[in-house]
Amino acid sequence: QKVKLSQKLQEHNKTQSFLNETQKMKKVLVVGATGQTGKHVVSQLLQKGHIVSAIARSKQRLFDSINEIYSSSGDTLHDAAKDEKLSVTEAAILDLTNEQISEQICNADAVVCCLGHNLTLKGVYGKPRRLVTDATKRLCHAITTQQQQQKNCDNKKMTKFILMGSDGVANPDGTDDKRSVLERTILCLIRALLPPHPDNEGAARHLSNDVADEVQWVVVRPTDLINGAATKYNLFPKPRGSLFGSGCATRSNVAKCMVDLILEDGLWEEWKYKMPVLHDAEGTAGTTANGAKE
Repeated sequence: QKVKLSQKLQEHNKTQSFLNETQKMKKVLVVGATGQTGKHVVSQLLQKGHIVSAIARSKQRLFDSINEIYSSSGDTLHDAAKDEKLSVTEAAILDLTNEQISEQICNADAVVCCLGHNLTLKGVYGKPRRLVTDATKRLCHAITTQQQQQKNCDNKKMTKFILMGSDGVANPDGTDDKRSVLERTILCLIRALLPPHPDNEGAARHLSNDVADEVQWVVVRPTDLINGAATKYNLFPKPRGSLFGSGCATRSNVAKCMVDLILEDGLWEEWKYKMPVLHDAEGTAGTTANGAKE
């Protein structure tokens, strides 16, 4: 009897351990997963053991991009894929129907949008001109629909929406400091000559002004982007310094911030419905990766 009781206790402990791990595990949809920042979001989520769904034009390109990140640790993306932690839908987000987007978002804890325009003539001036804005609208609509369908459910799940922006995009609520005449002139020229900039502004404006309460969102605005390993980062409520050369933000740190926002409820509560500006931590003072003040 003691042996049977011991076996039952062991089985119960295993079951409880599995349930605890399952409760901690997050399901995240990443849009723009093959981008320079999106691939780091996917990689970091997988390395932490979470379930990732990605929408990308090329599954192989995504695998290659993340294997490049993994190669330094001797791991491969294919190992993660075998564990069924990663699923990839090969498509352009705007080519999907509303029903297909809803299927992608179903039961997701978070949606991360790292979409951007390719830095080519076709990418900057070709269609779709409103890639980020239109994708944000459709993703938020799907989240809103899901939240409304769960309105009377006891186990209603709140899906976080995290958008990658830039510190050149002003907060639509008007809380950013007024820029100099020269910088405002430069931004007007950028807005007129480079369609991706008004596209990013449109996405931020939609989140700030138009989305329903069912969508909790954060727009992460990195300063000048560079490549490098993830370290510590600082978050500020508004841009610091001049429009150009005021600091650097490593793409892997931007991804780290997004992952932290998904996993750390305290950090999320601090920044939801806001547009924090991200700088690498070296030589600055603000909110660090764990949310503490320096």
